[in-house]
Amino acid sequence: MTASHRTSPVEQQARDRTYRYESNTATADPGAGGWSDDRWQERARLVLTPVAAPSILGLFGFFAATLLVGSNMAHWWGTTASALAVFPFAVMLGGVAQFLAGMWAYRARDGLATAMHGVWGAFWLAFGLDQLLVATGTLPAVTTPLDPAFGFWFIPLAAITGMGAVAALARNVGLFAVLAPLATGSGFAAAGWIGGYAWCLTVAGWLFVFAAGFAFYTASAMMLAASYGRTVLPTGELEVAATVPGRSPSEPVEYPEGMPGARAGQ
Repeated sequence: MTASHRTSPVEQQARDRTYRYESNTATADPGAGGWSDDRWQERARLVLTPVAAPSILGLFGFFAATLLVGSNMAHWWGTTASALAVFPFAVMLGGVAQFLAGMWAYRARDGLATAMHGVWGAFWLAFGLDQLLVATGTLPAVTTPLDPAFGFWFIPLAAITGMGAVAALARNVGLFAVLAPLATGSGFAAAGWIGGYAWCLTVAGWLFVFAAGFAFYTASAMMLAASYGRTVLPTGELEVAATVPGRSPSEPVEYPEGMPGARAGQ
């Protein structure tokens, strides 16, 4: 009766070195000690963790916050002091919900959604903090269009969102239609608050409303496609199936009979 053999640290290090050598020579001749591509394919495993599209939540949150603030800037309603009544709503939907969507976009490996929802979610959180400090008297309220410090917020926002609009052209027209007026409106907002031009802020408000409207449409199209399993509202994606109502916008990676033990929905 022999005692069981336990791997010593020295033996384990030797095995690790052998594994690294075989990994580096995976395409070498199997007869020379390397692993062929076929052996790697036999051993490779890919674990999928499907998630719902984070941009559905992110775009709806962006729509709600941007519609209220943008329409106020465009003088559809209220005064410059109305932001104090809006900011709790804008922070929760435009800030918290959208920022969470940006973080979940990491899991979906969506770099564009991560950048846009993350940056604009952080902006709405910062906007809410600024308005909270004004409401508590820590910061003075701004009653004129001239506010250079706040205007400089929109310079990096315009630059980042502009690059996002360029990236969106590789995906679909719907996202581009959201980001293009948003980037342009951010530029007008920066010019308006830095230079004190009220007309620039009005133009920015209209552009923000347009961006919010496109965000609502795009989020609705994504949600309906996920619910019905086919395209209901086209978003101008490069794939034909995503632009023709009634066609399936995607082909899930799964077994022919579906995913055992898993289902979409609640």
